[in-house]
Amino acid sequence: MAINTPTPTPASAATEAPPLPLTTPAPTQSYVRMGYVFAAVGALLFSTKAVIIKLAYAETIDAETLLALRMAFALPFYIGIGGLSIRDRKRSGQALPPARQVAGAAAVGLLGYWFASYTDFLGLEYISAQFERLILFTYPLFVVIFGAMFFRQPIRLRAVAAIGISYAGLAVIFSEKVSTFGHDATLGAGLVLAAAISFALYQLLAKDLIATIGPRLFTCIAMSGAAVGAFAQFLFTHAPADLIVTPTLYAYALLIAIGATVLPSFFLNAALHRISAQANATIGTLSPVMTILLAVLILGEKLTLIDVAGTALVLAGVGWFTLADQAARRRAGA
Repeated sequence: MAINTPTPTPASAATEAPPLPLTTPAPTQSYVRMGYVFAAVGALLFSTKAVIIKLAYAETIDAETLLALRMAFALPFYIGIGGLSIRDRKRSGQALPPARQVAGAAAVGLLGYWFASYTDFLGLEYISAQFERLILFTYPLFVVIFGAMFFRQPIRLRAVAAIGISYAGLAVIFSEKVSTFGHDATLGAGLVLAAAISFALYQLLAKDLIATIGPRLFTCIAMSGAAVGAFAQFLFTHAPADLIVTPTLYAYALLIAIGATVLPSFFLNAALHRISAQANATIGTLSPVMTILLAVLILGEKLTLIDVAGTALVLAGVGWFTLADQAARRRAGA
């Protein structure tokens, strides 16, 4: 479902994990609260991706080339920020993560930011930005299901209820949009659904690695692994000269790389360091709402009363879950 060595963003610089002590203190309420903020900001930034990709496709480019350009622009940022993270760890006396954890982070990055991104990009060749975002954000449901099946995580009733409310809203919107797509809708929907499943597994697999490596360094390793996958795929299917495109396409690729990849990837992983994968996934349902609004304003797609009703349900589910999750954490810490 994500660049020179700039000054690290607050989300990346402030959340580097310290060495884990024998007894880890309980996180403060303000620390957890910032997790909800990071999750929301990350979701909103990610929501711009589909719209920018559709604009790029209008200029004639395929998914493999656009994904390679995205990672080419993003990778220098991750290398630079990763280098700063390693420097800071050495200065503070922290040990660098072992090779096994580095390989694990790179593999998780391949799943969550290469395979999921590629199937998402490819699906957008066949369906609209609104339709893509609605399908992609079935991933919170998969987070809850896979968490219970493979990670021994309890299924919280409030998470199920909140996701149910949110997805009732998405279903209302979907029911109106599905009839407008042609024969390619099934293929596009299947590709984006594969992206949603992959991103759900990424969230579950990444959480422990983020806790031990730290969100900033983990993000750099994971995204570097994804970049290697994107470059290898491009070179296997294209000639290197195909990376020479128009200035407009370079601009779109840069926007995807920074605004819809680098910044939200740090916000997302900082959120995963503070709140549960279920909480992060549920808050992420804000993203399709924002995508719908951007698609209307930028791509000229229509917004109906049914769209508005569905959006209201999504916001109600997200808001209720956030308040309930925070209240439960306060009670547990009391």
